[in-house]
Amino acid sequence: MQRFEDLNSGFVQELFAQYLASPEAVDPAWRALFEQAPEELADSSALVQRVRELYPAAGDGNGAAPASRSGAETPPLLLGAVAAAMALVKAHRMHGHLAARLDPLGSEPVGDPALEPERLEPRLTEELMRQIPARVLRVHVPGETLADALPHLRQTYCGTMAYEIEHISNHEERVWLRTAIESGRYRRALSADEKRALLRRLAEVEGMERYLRRAFLGQKQFSIEGLDVMVPMLDQAIELAASDGAREVVIGMAHRGRLNVLAHVVGRPYDVILREFEGERVLEAVGADPEGGSGDVKYHLGALGVRKTESGDVRVTLASNPSHLEYVDPVVEGETRACQTNHETRERTHDPRSALAALIHGDAAFPGQGVVAETLNLQSLRGYATGGTFHVIANNQIGFTTDPDEGRSTRYSSDLAKGFDNPIIHVNADDAEAAIAAVRLAMAFRERFRKDVVVDLVGYRRFGHNEGDEPAYTQPLMYKKIENHPTVREQYAAALVAEGVLSQAELDELVESVHTAIKEAHERLKEAIAAGTAPPEEEKRPGRGSDAPIDTSVPAEHLIELNEQLLEVPQGFTIHPKLATQLERHRDTLGEAGGIDWAQAEELAFGSLLVGGVPVRLTGQDTERGTFSHRHMVLHDFETGDTYTPIEHLPNASAPFQVYNSPLSEMAALGFEYGYSVACPRALVLWEAQFGDFINSAQVIVDQFIVSGLSKWQQSSRLVLLLPHGYEGNGPEHSSARLERFMQLAAQENIRIVNCSTAGQYFHVIRRQAIHPKARPLVLLTPKGLLRLKESTSQLNELAKGSFRALLDDPTLDEEGRRRAGRLILCSGKVYYDIAGHEARNEAEGVAIARLEQLYPFPVAAYDELLSRYPNITELVWAQEEPQNMGAWRAIRHRLEEGLPGDVELRYVGRPWRASPSEGYPTAHLLEQDRIVREALGGY
Repeated sequence: MQRFEDLNSGFVQELFAQYLASPEAVDPAWRALFEQAPEELADSSALVQRVRELYPAAGDGNGAAPASRSGAETPPLLLGAVAAAMALVKAHRMHGHLAARLDPLGSEPVGDPALEPERLEPRLTEELMRQIPARVLRVHVPGETLADALPHLRQTYCGTMAYEIEHISNHEERVWLRTAIESGRYRRALSADEKRALLRRLAEVEGMERYLRRAFLGQKQFSIEGLDVMVPMLDQAIELAASDGAREVVIGMAHRGRLNVLAHVVGRPYDVILREFEGERVLEAVGADPEGGSGDVKYHLGALGVRKTESGDVRVTLASNPSHLEYVDPVVEGETRACQTNHETRERTHDPRSALAALIHGDAAFPGQGVVAETLNLQSLRGYATGGTFHVIANNQIGFTTDPDEGRSTRYSSDLAKGFDNPIIHVNADDAEAAIAAVRLAMAFRERFRKDVVVDLVGYRRFGHNEGDEPAYTQPLMYKKIENHPTVREQYAAALVAEGVLSQAELDELVESVHTAIKEAHERLKEAIAAGTAPPEEEKRPGRGSDAPIDTSVPAEHLIELNEQLLEVPQGFTIHPKLATQLERHRDTLGEAGGIDWAQAEELAFGSLLVGGVPVRLTGQDTERGTFSHRHMVLHDFETGDTYTPIEHLPNASAPFQVYNSPLSEMAALGFEYGYSVACPRALVLWEAQFGDFINSAQVIVDQFIVSGLSKWQQSSRLVLLLPHGYEGNGPEHSSARLERFMQLAAQENIRIVNCSTAGQYFHVIRRQAIHPKARPLVLLTPKGLLRLKESTSQLNELAKGSFRALLDDPTLDEEGRRRAGRLILCSGKVYYDIAGHEARNEAEGVAIARLEQLYPFPVAAYDELLSRYPNITELVWAQEEPQNMGAWRAIRHRLEEGLPGDVELRYVGRPWRASPSEGYPTAHLLEQDRIVREALGGY
């Protein structure tokens, strides 16, 4: 064994502290060494010094006289006891939740041996605990000694509330939470008036559910019962958010409890909700949508309301949500971020206090659906943070019929949040006042640190998944308990009567008044339906408008001035030498020679919109530079690494520009931008995929929100999806943006689908999308190779005088050439240049090539006009790169046939039916591409 003076003192001190707490836990060789420890080792121990200061005459805890200071044996039992006490405190903070009474149905908590003083080493007897001052342990519960403090510690960490905070890596946050929790700062007793108000809210929640169940037997309502306290929790969260400066609250939730939240949190009148139930009986009760909307079930609908709080009015939005549970999460975050952003000036300002995002999660969905993790990952990102989301897990302790041990690999449904350093508060849903205290703590943490916080509200589901379901088939024991379990309203009412807060007569009157209010609203509605009185009109969101032509031109002198401003950088800023040369070329492209490429056209379009007062937000994967190194919107100083974004500093801009690289996520990232675009309909919001086929990973957002939101919820936006598309030999995964899926989803003019072939067309379609009075999402297939193809560049006059054209005729033919044409090739996007630039093109006599730039809505008038220019064609060839079962062919074939003269044959040229979009080998790609072009051109 080495001498003490030769050893690492920090390592020795750590081992020595372990030895004092539990000698048996230390290696025998070290234990033997410590038993003969010299005086300096004991004297240098901070723990020994602290105990000696507190107990200068301490003995061994059993009445023995104190030993001399001349050895480490002086305070061994007391030192060990203090170390054990510190371990006990730590155990309560870390594992107290394992012994907490969180289940309203009374299941026994698992506990943890580390929470039991008698099982520590040394055993913490009552006498020993009375010798340890609580202040040594740095606890904040009442009590002079550990013996006094321990009951409060147990009550704090092992009661009907429990906490998981010790996983948080930030020391300041941990210390703040420990102090806030142990001091009881946010768990103050309610006043008598507050208790009566809480009881009334619980009575309203329960009363509505019971009325609906009796009045509409068998109809689905997805009752909140078992988690009734969630409604007053949201009330409290809104009130606290308002006191912090919020004027907007955006709520996202699935179907369970949604109707109650609509009524009591958003403030939707009872008769409006009851009308949805009556509508299942009488179609006239809900009326017909004059613009072709199909509607949605009542427990998916969103709503807007204004609540009065002590700090002023707050606008509350419940986001519309399909049955896909958690997929509304990023949508809510995007809506909230839009509400927090000032769009009125050039300066980009974001105030997280001004709006709150509140998400209600299911206990099975929170760990089960990956979009939750994607959304949590946004919380601290520069372009996505919302200053802390208030999360509530509506914990039924069951997922439909699936038990927790079948649905997750973690102890708690909330465990996912630990990976993002979020505090977790567990609370028993039958302890109404504890649930309110949980909200106070959560909102205080958000206000202090601007981070997400999770409240795990542990309750139950009083009935089946829906009101027609029999839960006892699969959970018979659970539902035997629930059948005889009093509601939270009944329990709280009994407690208040016992306390003397109100009498039994007052309680009975309260319950009756709640029932009467709902019943009277229902009677009025039935009378109105019987009398044929039109139901109250619901407010419709922006999105419908005129189809008048849109002028998207910008005067040449304005574009020239704008171009110069976009090339300016601060003095001393060093652009990468290669990039500097590329950017310098942009000074010449507005001249007679032309050559405006896609990146320059895009930046000029954005800049002109900003000058016109239209906010622009562009996000996506590697978007600041561009996947194909073409955009370079954000410049990086070659010497210092500093960044500068010229478009953010346009002197004449009157709206902000935002550009952010997104995380490597599609589902949450796209959902966020959809939400942003809904909440700020005047902004142009664009999301760019790294490659077009990456949209696969966001299909739920596309299907359930973007393309169907208008029909279901009267909700639309002008969101733009930038999806790189084109067959260039990169294999099956980087060729197709899956155009066919969007074509299949296109109906009732719900979206626009465009596949531009020139930079000028791109300029105009961006501007059209921003200023079109009819807001619709735009699916924009963007190029890869064309980004630098000279033939696809444009001249200044095309931007200054032109406009977007849905169909482009063959620019090489005059009227005589069109008259002589016998074959008309119609194609879309990049394949046009493959055909027009092919070596066989010059040999193809009598062939014209036109481009369909807008695939949906199909430009019927422009198509008819095109055909009229070619009176002698005998063939119309639709040419595409995609396989026959993909691309646009199957969706537009009937459109092509409708306008075609009877003696003109319609033919398809492209890849045959395939299971995979394209070939995996470049050589095979080139051969197939050559075949397609030759077949389209040849044979006439």
